Amino acid sequence: MAAVSVTTPAANFDPLARLYRALEYLAFGGDLERARFCLLDHLAGRRSILILGEGDGRCLARLLPLAPEARIHCLDASPAMLARAGARIANTAAQSRVTFECADVLTSVFPAGRYDAVITLFFLDCFDPTQTADLVSRISAALQPGAGWLFADFTVPEHGLARLRARAWLALLYAFFRWQTGLRTRALPPSEELIQQAGFRRAASQDFQWGLLRSSWFVSGSTTN
Repeated sequence: MAAVSVTTPAANFDPLARLYRALEYLAFGGDLERARFCLLDHLAGRRSILILGEGDGRCLARLLPLAPEARIHCLDASPAMLARAGARIANTAAQSRVTFECADVLTSVFPAGRYDAVITLFFLDCFDPTQTADLVSRISAALQPGAGWLFADFTVPEHGLARLRARAWLALLYAFFRWQTGLRTRALPPSEELIQQAGFRRAASQDFQWGLLRSSWFVSGSTTN
């Protein structure tokens, strides 16, 4: 059985656990899921993967057969989300490779140099710029040389109607999550810029929803995988 450790999370995401998938399909069709998975193959061959804010386990279920030798540390603030993720891989041989941890990432300690990849899918948008900068710094220190970073999140296009549309959607989404979870963040942090400033370069990228959603694969150093 997958190991589980628990601390008190900083926000309550449990009310969305059962409804999240339906809500995202209602809002964006399958594009949120496409953004999560379109670059997942880059994780093939990785051996120690950190997933932050995994949610209901859809990414985890797809990742396990792609990286059959990887041990995976899956951290989320919501016990209900982690329960759904655990149930999704229950009764499979791969579950022994997963450690679930319910914790507030802002107070979590990541051992230096433990992981060769990290996944943050629609996760860093929950934090303000100062918190995100601190998280990126601490995550980077936990990664090995040549590590990869799979990132997906909302973005704001630079010009035109796509920019206006993105700003309207983000205002609505932040208001909704503030109401449902107590999330205090009100605007996107500069996550991709902070990742690049930490020494990662973008090796692949794909946009959806007229630039509102972006998936990127970052690599550290001179690695090209």
